[in-house]
Amino acid sequence: MDIIFDQALVSGNRRRALQAFDPKATFLLDIAAEELASRLAIIERRFDSAVSLFDVTGETATAALATGKVGDIQRVELAGAYRGNALATREAALEAPELSPASINLVLSPLSLHLTNDTPGVLVQIRRALKPDGLLLAAIPGAGTLQELREVLLAAESEIHGGVSPRVIPFADVRDIGALLQRAGFALPVVDAETYTVRYDSLFDLMRDLRAMGMTNPLAARSRRPLTRRFFLRAAELYAERYSDADGRIRATFSIVYASGWAPHESQQKPLKPGSAKARLADALKATEVKLEK
Repeated sequence: MDIIFDQALVSGNRRRALQAFDPKATFLLDIAAEELASRLAIIERRFDSAVSLFDVTGETATAALATGKVGDIQRVELAGAYRGNALATREAALEAPELSPASINLVLSPLSLHLTNDTPGVLVQIRRALKPDGLLLAAIPGAGTLQELREVLLAAESEIHGGVSPRVIPFADVRDIGALLQRAGFALPVVDAETYTVRYDSLFDLMRDLRAMGMTNPLAARSRRPLTRRFFLRAAELYAERYSDADGRIRATFSIVYASGWAPHESQQKPLKPGSAKARLADALKATEVKLEK
């Protein structure tokens, strides 16, 4: 298994962010909590036992309870990297949530799966923890997130140092995440993405928010070279030149992939076998069928 993320640094970043807690910087978690809860609310069933994985603020678990679709919910969090509330909470590692097999009906995962080195393995752990016909609802930062920041940091580093190193983590696209769900054995996977544009006065305000989110660079292959004031000033100039609006404020893109998948169960819909259809698609569309020859 390739080590992409320094897990000790991931945990440390979150702990430091919480020590200097800024409620304004939790907007992505708030968005994810609201969206996951809204998707849960339209499902015509109740989930007796649920787990919220690495929720940080507890907002996702609280929002899920408010839907009335969840009986009991437990939070699983990184050691010392979460805000407490009245819900039962236990600590575990990001890549080993220690979920008992076939023990729960629902798993909620807000903005944490993108930081795992073995995402397929974590998804398999989640699927095995679900009872048959149990559900995973996840929010995962996806491709396009912080694309502007990635570009200007690479450009500034290339210009000043003559080479580049990874400064922004890689994000998976919608198709990759759907494939990961299938690979992990989930049935009926559904994946879609929403893009959010946030405006800042400058690059420095964006980076301040990222630190407050615990989203500073956790890459194992990150450069250890200290970054200079000249580097950041040049990156800020490039950002303003390329991604500012008429009022001078800059844009930052955050793309969140929302994914759902079910633990297999015999009651679930199955795809029809090839050739088993009772009517032709061309007839249903009132179209002329054209046969192609190779």
